[in-house]
Amino acid sequence: MAAGEEPSLDEIQWRSPQIAQGMGGIHTNTVLPYFYESPYFDRTSNNAILSSQALYNPSMFHIVATREAFEGRLRTMTGLEFMVTHDPSDSGQNVNNSGVWVIRKQNRRKRPGQDDEITPLSSYFVVGESVYMAPSVGNILGGRLLSTVTSLTKFLATASSLPIFTPSLGYTYLPPVAKPASTASSHQATQISKESTPLPDTQLSLKSTKTSHLSEKASLPDLRGTSLLADSFLLSTTYGSEYMDENPLVGEPGSFILQKSREAAAQAQVQSQAQLASKSAVVVKASAPPTPAPIKTEGLPPEVRKGVKAGEKTPVTPGTGGKKRKKSRVVVGEGK
Repeated sequence: MAAGEEPSLDEIQWRSPQIAQGMGGIHTNTVLPYFYESPYFDRTSNNAILSSQALYNPSMFHIVATREAFEGRLRTMTGLEFMVTHDPSDSGQNVNNSGVWVIRKQNRRKRPGQDDEITPLSSYFVVGESVYMAPSVGNILGGRLLSTVTSLTKFLATASSLPIFTPSLGYTYLPPVAKPASTASSHQATQISKESTPLPDTQLSLKSTKTSHLSEKASLPDLRGTSLLADSFLLSTTYGSEYMDENPLVGEPGSFILQKSREAAAQAQVQSQAQLASKSAVVVKASAPPTPAPIKTEGLPPEVRKGVKAGEKTPVTPGTGGKKRKKSRVVVGEGK
């Protein structure tokens, strides 16, 4: 706000204990006259017109004597007016008496044969001897948005300096904490493997960020453990019903293959066992003594074929005709 510029009416508070004491305190008949003395009152309203007329016309004094008669006369007029919309001294509201008077600035327009058209313009609160103006909805939203944008701007300005990039660690949001060297590690420095040796760029980054984050190390605690715990809970709640080895990856980078799941592997094992059992049955059957092949009888005489079938005797050699061999007889001479 520039120097000499008056503040907005919804940003100020007005009170006058002297005027309130001269009126005998704030009550139902003095709340409107007390409000007339504040900077919120409009001198061109119907309230100001009736008050000035009653000041110079004694016949109208009864109109301004009580608030009910004054507001009843305002309802017969057209134009800008100030009406009390909440009276904490009403008999029906003594249980939850807040002590707050609500005065509304409104514009009244007469309509023949219908109720008056009332357009609210603003509202005011009278709390004790203090008078406030209620801010509009646009001012409330503007203030909340301004507060939000200011907070986000401060957060982004703080968060922009947090990321630290190193080729070996990538992006980190917390300054690296160097582990203190122990006496045992100093004696075994020559036996440390190359894998645990920090890279040169890591050492340079630690030296460069040491001076810039010295104050942050002193003020900020080591939140890495808390961050890891929060990440673990998040992974547990997100992937609690899944397993890493459900469909494991096999192969090389660039040619990964999804391996079979456990159920598929179990089915494949059952099938392989069934195949092995069938193969073993074939081997046992093949190891049994072979059945002799039947004797071929094609091309043999019917007699020989019948004998082979009946007695399974040795077949006769083809060409003999199937004749039996006669026994030789010895002939004895008579003269000898």
